[in-house]
Formats: sequence, structure tokens, C-alpha cells
Amino acid sequence: MITALDQNTALVLIDLQKYIVQLSCAHPMAGILEKSAALVEAFRKAGKPIVVVHVEPIGAAFKTRRDNNRNSMTELPADWNEIAPEIKTEPTDIFITKKNWGAFYNTGLHQELQKRGVTQIVLAGVATSIGVEATARSANEYAYNIAFASDAMTDMFPQAHAHSFKYIFPRIGEVGTTAEIIEKLG
Repeated sequence: MITALDQNTALVLIDLQKYIVQLSCAHPMAGILEKSAALVEAFRKAGKPIVVVHVEPIGAAFKTRRDNNRNSMTELPADWNEIAPEIKTEPTDIFITKKNWGAFYNTGLHQELQKRGVTQIVLAGVATSIGVEATARSANEYAYNIAFASDAMTDMFPQAHAHSFKYIFPRIGEVGTTAEIIEKLG
């Protein structure tokens, strides 16, 4: 349950890129994009920062050996990393390119949030157990309050999605729906 949003709260959207939103996921992507777009609209109306994160898989983390090379990002269409058109970005948004799972590591995200006095982030996007969870863990280490938009994120694996929501997110933040977050924002 979302008890409150800090005065200086930013929305952080994770990996809502054209290629990624076409993957088979635990929850229908149309709904995830709709809820994420509603958050963007509400944050924009409230004059709050909007962070749009996308992954550029060229970092060391994508070159390491692993058992599962599923969903390899080696043959991608030219526009694969463009943000899904449902998410209406503006030049004033903060754009972060990550080369790992989390949006804080080796990016300017923390500095951008600090410049704006941000003390809390609202997280949404894909994948719950990868980009969202990794970003949340780092946000917790930086002592940001965190609100998770439960109906604005999904994962390729239902069990992984459920695990994050059951065991991880309640330990480092508050979980609520897009409607709850927008209500607290107002």
C-alpha cells in the first residue's frame, strides 16, 4: 500500500523499448504501457521529473558467459531501442542509457535525481525481476523511498514477477497500483 509520496518524487520507467515491449510477458503489455502512460501524464501534470531508462546491451554484463542465452539481443531491428510510442516523452525528460540490469550503476541517474532534490522514485517497466528490481535495490542503497506501480510492470516469467513482489519489493519500498500512486501524487 502506498502511504505517501514525497514532495520531490520522480517517475522512473525501465526499458519500455519497442523490442522489449514485444516480448512474451506474464501480463499483457498493452495494459503495462497504458498504466505507464497514465503515470507519465500524471507526473507531467504535477511538474515532477520523469526518467526514461533504456538498455543498450553493449556493456560487460551482456558479454559474460551464462547458462541461459535466451532472448539474446544480437540481431535487432534498427529501431529496437526507441521508447514505445505509447510513452509520450518530452525533451525535458531525463534520459538514461544503462548497459547493465540496473539504472544506477555506471550512469548519471543518481546525480540527475540529486540535482533535482529527489528523495523518492516511483518505478514501472520491464522486466520486474531484472531491470526494475536491480534499479530498486540500488535506489534502496542510495536511501531513496521507493513506490512500485504493481500494474505498470511485468516480466517474461510469471514466477520471477511474483517473487519480486512477494519477497523483495515489500522489504525496500511500498507497493500499490497506478491509481493509488496518481491519487497520492495529486
